[in-house]
Amino acid sequence: MFSGRRKVRIETERLTLRLPMHSDFRAWAGLREESRTFLTPWEPTWSADHLTRKAFTNRVYWAARAWSGGTAMPLFLIRRTDQVLIGAVTVDNIRRGPAQAATIGYWIGAAHARQGYMAEALRAVIHHCFTTLDLSRLESACLPENAASRGVLEKCGYKYEGVAQSYLQINGRWRNHVLYANLRGDRRGRTDAG
Repeated sequence: MFSGRRKVRIETERLTLRLPMHSDFRAWAGLREESRTFLTPWEPTWSADHLTRKAFTNRVYWAARAWSGGTAMPLFLIRRTDQVLIGAVTVDNIRRGPAQAATIGYWIGAAHARQGYMAEALRAVIHHCFTTLDLSRLESACLPENAASRGVLEKCGYKYEGVAQSYLQINGRWRNHVLYANLRGDRRGRTDAG
């Protein structure tokens, strides 16, 4: 289990990863709105109240409960040079016992894409999951045509494992996803997507 109810904070060369706070609302809503066209093809359809303060407040409370309960670690990516929110990584569905596994999802604002931020953040989160949280398997999934997401996963040590049919509803319809996993002490070698 997680060490008490301490807040999590992960530092990288350019980023601070931390739980969302109520004071992040304007930055989060602004970044999501500015990035709507960029994010829409890859995400579930946003609810009508997605960008409201009430929905964000619920998100912050969920994040705190999930972290203290040991079920998830939702982190905002804050660029250290100017304290700007640029995206998020969520370690979710943490399973203990024989599995010691979790699922990782992520998004980045359009203006910050393709600058190496997500790979930097994911490497730090993966290290934290394997060393501090003592997880053994991390899973991620993305749409087959999302070359950028597949590339970042492969850069961060994930290996392709297969295809899940009708895995998630993305942009309003059920979509197949390619599945990747990152194993602590992985000895599988390279596996290529078919």
